Amino acid sequence: MKQSIITAFLGQTRDRFSEYHQPTELEQRLQTVQQIPGVTGVEVVFPYETGGAAAECKAMVQAAGLEFAAINANIKKEPQFVPGALSRPNADIRKQAVQIIKNAKDFALEVGAPLVSCCPLSDGWDNLFQVDYPKAWRNMADALAEAADYRAEEMPLFVEYKINETRVNCQLDSCAKTILMLKDVGVPQMGVTVDFGHSLLAKENPAQVLALCEQTDTDYYLHTNDNDHYFDWDLVAGSRNFLHTVEFFFWAKEFGYNKYFTADASPRIFDMVDFFTEHAAMKTAIWNMVEQLDRDKYRKLMAEERYSDLMKLVRQEIYKL
Repeated sequence: MKQSIITAFLGQTRDRFSEYHQPTELEQRLQTVQQIPGVTGVEVVFPYETGGAAAECKAMVQAAGLEFAAINANIKKEPQFVPGALSRPNADIRKQAVQIIKNAKDFALEVGAPLVSCCPLSDGWDNLFQVDYPKAWRNMADALAEAADYRAEEMPLFVEYKINETRVNCQLDSCAKTILMLKDVGVPQMGVTVDFGHSLLAKENPAQVLALCEQTDTDYYLHTNDNDHYFDWDLVAGSRNFLHTVEFFFWAKEFGYNKYFTADASPRIFDMVDFFTEHAAMKTAIWNMVEQLDRDKYRKLMAEERYSDLMKLVRQEIYKL
């Protein structure tokens, strides 16, 4: 299991009421990652953490003994993107957002990252009768097509979905809708960034989401965390939804997933190093436990519809009860 962390969470974060931790620069964040056993990769936010200096950023990551899991193209921070970016009626705003993704792909190639991930959180609506739905979909599909097609053979683009935040309704609010968008876009070098917590919020089963990606020949990249199904709390993996996490890893292992498992988690009131150390340790422990399971036996019982026998296995082999 390859583990990484979104480095933006290793600095100051804030919500509507409070600020958490002190501001840090990327080099300090990489030093924090070095203190967390089992973590060898980072997902860096472009352009806000990198300053656009690819050579310097690459050197810092290499000097820390780490590698890039992904480059995160942020198209929601600038004031013009707050009400949306890729789906907006204003062509100039869409063009600016597409250019950020293109620049992120250039940056990823320079630093040697394997993929670019983008989460268009601000694209959506708050009120009914706010958005022309067919035009918004078309605008987003065309914008993603232009961004994905840029240097497509060299750098894939992954799109992350979320049911809400910052909009009450995000345009891409489920895995199925995101896959449909990718099919509409039609650029093969694309995939879905599956965030475990976002999947829970969308009332999905995260393990089934992996199967959906596999069955539709959709590539995917995984973010790990946990929540209470009501808000994107970005808690330690497995701390709230243990069995969901076990099943998620079970199928990731079955499907031969070999990209990074990236912690999209926020320490807030917790000590930063302790929080991410426990996050990494929990994932490693669950991953190793899944490795010990006789997965062929589980799948055989599924095929035979022996539900009670499966529940007994879960109790004895997973819960250890």
